[in-house]
Amino acid sequence: MVNGSRVAIIGAGSVGASIAFALLLQKISSEILLVDIVAETVEGQVLDLSDANFISSTQVRSGSFQEAGQCDIVVITAGAKQKSGESRVELIERNYKILDYVIGSMKPLNPNIILLIVANPVDILTRIAQKLSGLPENQVFGSGTFLDSARLRLKLASVLGIAENAIHSYVLGEHGDSQIIAWSFAHVGGKRLLDFPEVQNLDKEAVAKEIASKAYKIIELKGATYFGIAGCVSTLVQCIVLNQKHVRPLSTYIKEYDCVFSMPVVLGSQGIEKVIDVSLSEEEKNKLRCSASTLKSICAKYI
Repeated sequence: MVNGSRVAIIGAGSVGASIAFALLLQKISSEILLVDIVAETVEGQVLDLSDANFISSTQVRSGSFQEAGQCDIVVITAGAKQKSGESRVELIERNYKILDYVIGSMKPLNPNIILLIVANPVDILTRIAQKLSGLPENQVFGSGTFLDSARLRLKLASVLGIAENAIHSYVLGEHGDSQIIAWSFAHVGGKRLLDFPEVQNLDKEAVAKEIASKAYKIIELKGATYFGIAGCVSTLVQCIVLNQKHVRPLSTYIKEYDCVFSMPVVLGSQGIEKVIDVSLSEEEKNKLRCSASTLKSICAKYI
């Protein structure tokens, strides 16, 4: 996929443009297409990104939905933001209509295309995208709790005084209020995370709340989050293009829970190759079952 690989980004706002810039720095695709219904926004972002083109051979240009549908990878960031006083269900209704329009406008789809959903609520929209696209489920997945897990590793690295990439810990389930930290599954250098005195002394409920609410804090301070997710998405695209087969917590259909939410998966050039069967405590499993039940009841309206 490396030679001539093409990536389309649907949605040219702050998130989409940040992802495009991160991909530009990665130098792993030949072309990045920015697609949005607001032509002026796309033009402005392309002109701005072209000023950074001297650092990369990747070409950035505007494109149509039909062109996006023939790319190798499509990153969907387009979605409505939650309004003041708007319920979650109302937000989903608006984003369902946007997703329906986006996928319908891209058809007929390249049969080998990978759809990566970034718009929120990502788990529900991923499930809807799987149905609307008609593609195999392994080719349609969401960014899920990858960013939440990165935030967790950053926190634990500061507690333990070791590098983030030495910590194998995941936030699982919904990318949202019902997400859980899989404490029982986490380890460092083969040693269980829960066996470290520093972790035993942690207020784990407070850590979970801090990780889950970090996005709200950023939004409160600057209005939106985009650098973190851009970094996550760019590494996911790299993993697909280079067939790296890294393990990442992503939104996909989990048969055990009959639901789309995040579990560790192997990611390669064909999309999600397998779901890692993790050993969780009964308490953690029960929390995931409750989360799955809520997500399934919402999805039932659309699929």
